[in-house]
Amino acid sequence: MSTLLRPVKSDFVPSLRLQRALALVLLICQGGITVTGSIVRVTGSGLGCNTWPQCHEGSLVPVEGAAPLVHQVIEFGNRLLTFVLVAAVIAVFVALRQAQRRRELLAYALISGFGVILQAVIGGMSVLLDLRWWSVALHFLPSMALVWVAALLFIRVSEPDEVEPVRAYPRAVRISAVVAACALVVVLVTGTMVTGAGPHAGDAEAGMTGRLDVDIDLMAHIHGYLMYAYLFFTFITVVLLYQRKASDEAKRTGLILLGMIVIQAGIGIAQYRLGVPRWSVPMHIAMSSVVVAFTAFLYALGMRRRLAEPAPEAAPTTARVGRE
Repeated sequence: MSTLLRPVKSDFVPSLRLQRALALVLLICQGGITVTGSIVRVTGSGLGCNTWPQCHEGSLVPVEGAAPLVHQVIEFGNRLLTFVLVAAVIAVFVALRQAQRRRELLAYALISGFGVILQAVIGGMSVLLDLRWWSVALHFLPSMALVWVAALLFIRVSEPDEVEPVRAYPRAVRISAVVAACALVVVLVTGTMVTGAGPHAGDAEAGMTGRLDVDIDLMAHIHGYLMYAYLFFTFITVVLLYQRKASDEAKRTGLILLGMIVIQAGIGIAQYRLGVPRWSVPMHIAMSSVVVAFTAFLYALGMRRRLAEPAPEAAPTTARVGRE
């Protein structure tokens, strides 16, 4: 085993409950930072710190008069949350190493750690590029991938290491779940394009400079139709779960996911009808993370590691003889 993956010598062995709690914290943090990022956007605070990695030239922290104070506080605060994410990743990784968990789980933690660092760099580049729409989209989409990885970790961490994974529902259901997940990817990509053409540039002074030059009404409709397609494929997946007698856990997760997609669609429709009010954007972003997480949950439940259930004990021979 490599030095990085070798457990640190210590008498403390994190319980499974603690490992799962830390994985949940990481998942919440991965989704939460996308929400604070959307608050940066809708308040026009994206260039409250106008350079990176410093906040302003020659200063790591906000500078009085360099930009409106509220914009500096919001943008700088969002940057500081990166350290919260780093702490969450480290806590998960150390707990998994101490418990000597399998490499799959450690890989999820490592991907999360490198992903957070990469996201910080992409975020800095988007600032240096004056928040051009495609740079902001590149900042958002990896966050959704990291939510997916954290969701897989949350599901997998409770599974025993000593058994091999087995198929928990039929191949047809898994294929349907993969198709639904692919549809979600397209929905997320077109969502960034709607945002890129929309009214919230991310900075109060940016105007439409660097924005996506497309018909936003058409782009919003394309995004909406793709959301319906994603909902349809997810519905088919849930129907198959019931037809093929999948586990109650998978069926319950599928139903919750359907509900979350309907809520997300409702928020999107309300945004369109109301002209994309500022308060609606963080709600829509938050639900994006929820939908991605539950889509990952449903996918992960297709392959499970479970200890074999003990066979039921045979009835005593004496009782059988007594009835003869």
